[in-house]
This record gives sequence, structure tokens and C-alpha cells, in this order.
Amino acid sequence: MNISGSICALATPFGENGGLDLEAFGRLIDQQLAGGTQAVVVAGSTGESHFLDHHEFDRLLEFAVKRVAGRVPVIAGTGEAGTAKTIAMTQRAKDIGADAALVVVPFYVRPTQEGIRQHFLAVADEGGLPVILYNVPPRTGCDILPATTALLRDHPNIIGIKEACGDAERLAATAELVREDFVYLSGDDGTAHLAMLAGAAGTISVVANLVPDVFRELCDAARSGDAVRTQSLAGRLEPLIDALNCAPNPIPVKAGLAALGLGLASLRLPLVELEAGPALSRLRETLAALAPLASAA
Repeated sequence: MNISGSICALATPFGENGGLDLEAFGRLIDQQLAGGTQAVVVAGSTGESHFLDHHEFDRLLEFAVKRVAGRVPVIAGTGEAGTAKTIAMTQRAKDIGADAALVVVPFYVRPTQEGIRQHFLAVADEGGLPVILYNVPPRTGCDILPATTALLRDHPNIIGIKEACGDAERLAATAELVREDFVYLSGDDGTAHLAMLAGAAGTISVVANLVPDVFRELCDAARSGDAVRTQSLAGRLEPLIDALNCAPNPIPVKAGLAALGLGLASLRLPLVELEAGPALSRLRETLAALAPLASAA
């Protein structure tokens, strides 16, 4: 299993009644595969995972596994605040057919580094799936330090890390952890090109929901070491990435998907839709400006 390159953290479309819109989800998956996306994440933070009940998680993941049909890896977001719940969700994902689990650092409870280490070892031992660590301190209130990651990468079922800290020092420290059986994946669209030029194997991306073909081009250029092409593509994507920072994820990306006809902008409370105004107008304008580049990709 090769988990690398352009990986999309899929949004979860909801219909007018608030339930799953699997028809729109299918069109989103088809768009990703046609655009060259090399793996998909289902029920991650972009997919509003914590607003899905177990039945919805099962339906969403089962649908994705069948729709993708083995063409690219399907990664399930299974992280919970507690270890036992995380193991149970990971086992559910394995039974449904996921290829790997994306497991976020336990949120809100703020464990120590030793607690983080033991948590991930337990999930790797008992969850039944290859585990990708997911570090996103602004959301979890907890940071898995590179020294802890260095210990965890020795477990045969821990295959990589999605690192969403975008500062240069962390990029460099995480890049040093890379080896044949442990990959570094960027989790920050704004610095993804720098991470890949520094040695990251790919990016789990939000913006790829909207422009999968352009983001695949960026990943290919950066992973090949073509710094000039990479900087050019990153510059073209920067306005859209900035526009997506106008509100917490996935509020803006859902507004963008609605503008593209890929489902409604509906979210589940406490998240609310992006209001009509300058931010929404800017998002639509940046999407329209990227259309020629997407057509040429």
C-alpha cells in the first residue's frame, strides 16, 4: 500500500433534511479520482467526523470503499479522545474495508507525551489497521513532539504522520523522521509545497476537494524536486487557500463545493454556513480564477 502524493480529506455532504447526501458524496469521489487524487480520507475533521453517529460513519465509509473500488487507498478517520473508543472505531473501519486509519492526537483531554505514546501503541496493537498519526495542535490542544513520534515509528503498524504544524522548525524536524516504512504527510495546505520539497511524501489536503487536478500537479512538482514549477503552482493556489481561511474548516470548503455543484453548503451545528458577503464572494472569485489552470492540468 502506497499512501503518498495528493490525498484529499473529503468533506461529508448533507442533504436538505440534514442526513447524508450519498449521491453528492459519490460525485465528489468521482471528481477526485478523475482529478488524480491518490488517496482519500473519509470521516476526518474536514468530513465532520464528530457529528456522525456510528451508523452514518459505517454508511459513509462503506459507500466510499465501494465507490473507490480499490483504485486508491481509503483512509478512515477513527481518532477519539479516549483510547478504547479509538480502538473500537478503528476496528469498525477495518471490518468495513478501510485500508488505513488516520488517528488524531487525543483532543481536549491534553495527555502527556507518555500518554500519547501509550495511546497510539494501543491503537496500533489492537485496532487492526495501519495507523497514520495526526498532529493538529490548534484543534486538539495537544502537540505530539517529534521525539515522541520518533519512538512510535518503530511500531510496524504505525506507518506515518500527518503533521499540520506549518512552522519551518517542525517541517525540518518531521522530515528527519522519514524512512522507508514511515512517511511524512503534510496537513497544512499553505505550507504543503515546502514540506514536500523538504521530503514529505505527500499532503492530506482540504483545498483538494475543490481543485484536485491542480493540487495533484503541485504534489507531483514538489515531490519531483521541481522548485520553480512548485512555486508557480503554489502561487496560483495561494489566493484560494487564503480564502478558505476565512472561517473554520470545513465551513468555507463546503461553500466552495456548493459553488461547484458538488452538494449543498449544509453543515451540522454548531457549525453554520458561510454567510453571503465579501468572504463568500472572494471564495467564488478565486475558484473561478483557477478554472483555466484546472482545465489545463
